[in-house]
Amino acid sequence: MPALPQLRIPATYMRGGTSKGVFFHLADLPEAAQQPGKARDAIFLRTLGSPDPYGKQIDGMGNASSSTSKGVILSRSTRAGHDVDYLFGQVSIDQPFVDWSGNCGNLSSAVGPCAIHMGLIDPARIPQDGVVTIRIWQANIGKTIINHVTITHGEVQESGDFELDGVTFPAAEVPLEFIDPADDAEDGGSMFPTGHLVDRLDVPGIGSFPATLINAGIPTIFLNARDLGYAGTELQDAINNDAEALVRLETIRAHGAVKMGLIATPEEAARRQHTPKIAFVAPSTSYVTSSGRKVDARDADLVVRALSMGKLHHAMMGTAAVAIGTAAAVPGTLVNLAAGGGERNAVVFGHPSGTLRVGAEARQKNGEWVVTKALMSRSARILMEGFIRVPAEVLVTTP
Repeated sequence: MPALPQLRIPATYMRGGTSKGVFFHLADLPEAAQQPGKARDAIFLRTLGSPDPYGKQIDGMGNASSSTSKGVILSRSTRAGHDVDYLFGQVSIDQPFVDWSGNCGNLSSAVGPCAIHMGLIDPARIPQDGVVTIRIWQANIGKTIINHVTITHGEVQESGDFELDGVTFPAAEVPLEFIDPADDAEDGGSMFPTGHLVDRLDVPGIGSFPATLINAGIPTIFLNARDLGYAGTELQDAINNDAEALVRLETIRAHGAVKMGLIATPEEAARRQHTPKIAFVAPSTSYVTSSGRKVDARDADLVVRALSMGKLHHAMMGTAAVAIGTAAAVPGTLVNLAAGGGERNAVVFGHPSGTLRVGAEARQKNGEWVVTKALMSRSARILMEGFIRVPAEVLVTTP
């Protein structure tokens, strides 16, 4: 077959929170990729440089970590009361698949700014100076997210003095609201899918662990660090360079996913790497971050470490932060107990890069715990804009 010219697709490369991703306008994608399916997956995989058996994504825009192997599709919302529809794809680094099962909380902070940049927001709504509220429909999970975007001289303000642990340079703050982020009975689900705040998770050949299984922000399995032999202050190398630990944690995650009703057998977890997340918690203690800064025990309410796509995250996934804030607001969960117990509407937790504050409004309704919103701040900025080049063969060879 003669060589084909590369596809030239408009795209924006953005940082959102502690993640990076390639953002597409739905209408700019090749027609075959404007619908879910193999063509869309092929575009995402080739854009990021996957699958790469070397694990480096050298021939793509990915940066060889779960935080940077991401793609987003935006479009004007077809849902009443919303401005933009947001679809997120987590691209596997070394396997040929894209996981569409969840959201990226970090990139959620870039959706409003990017929607304005792409012309998806009515210009009449953009003030000359002030703040514009962008209502986002998160299509993967069917939830509403709100961005509060600062506008200066009619343009999105990206520079500023807001500092976010895990991000080197300060930028403009983007406050986020995750509305009704948990499954609830009215939606046919439950924030706690087993009906318990703490379960006993039995994992053959590994052990039996107390666990809080929660679906808020993103399905998450919370364990006590001490039950895994950890302090809760570990940095990436301590976990990611331990092959046996990674296999053990992935096995626990797979069995937790079955108990949450997300999959039928542990073997199915290999095709659902993005969700659920697995995290371990401990009471606050002093530690040194990955940048060498000391976090004093008094700086946080608890410490949390979480894995994404099979590796310890360098900071904290935004959706997992929502799960942390929500679980902390419910007395009796492992997260709440690690933070000292009792009622609370906000929590500060330590992660490998520093600390993060997240708030949540939780209450009981008809005997079920519900959360009305979760709150946190991130920052976002455009890193590059223009066109992504993708070999046309990816569509020709897609069955």
